[in-house]
Amino acid sequence: MQGAWSHLGPLRWTPYVNKEVKVTAGKDEVFGGWLLTVDPVTASLVLVQLRSVGGASVQVVMGQAVQQVEVLQEADPGTARRLHSLFPPPGPGAMEPGERVRRRCRVRRWLEKNRIPVEEEGEELKVAGVLTIATPYGPDDCSGGNEIILDRIQKLLRQLDTSCC
Repeated sequence: MQGAWSHLGPLRWTPYVNKEVKVTAGKDEVFGGWLLTVDPVTASLVLVQLRSVGGASVQVVMGQAVQQVEVLQEADPGTARRLHSLFPPPGPGAMEPGERVRRRCRVRRWLEKNRIPVEEEGEELKVAGVLTIATPYGPDDCSGGNEIILDRIQKLLRQLDTSCC
């Protein structure tokens, strides 16, 4: 792929993910590795060099410097599994129990302060009876069928993360 990498957008970047690539950037700098992901805001590439004994090294190539991305090979199933195992998503157990309770209470108080009806149902928060917020109670942990309410609650949770409550 040649051209303005950062202007292509996520739909055009996705086919390069989980492939071994050669990246030309800046003044003829060349980087190589497995493309793990592309930052959707900066278009920066996260490259991983897998070591034969285990482990890996990670390198970030800034999106505005990328001149060309060339696919060298597809990942076989073993390589793809290894890439995905490097950065597993945090699960509910990743947060200490005390911190989980504090975060749940903080989110509940924030929603109540904004006059949103919220109830605790076990580890989850139930909002207005139509939306659920799971651990760790962030904007991406919301689920529900009403897109308008979902969007509003996610915006409120983003405000909570940037403000003091």
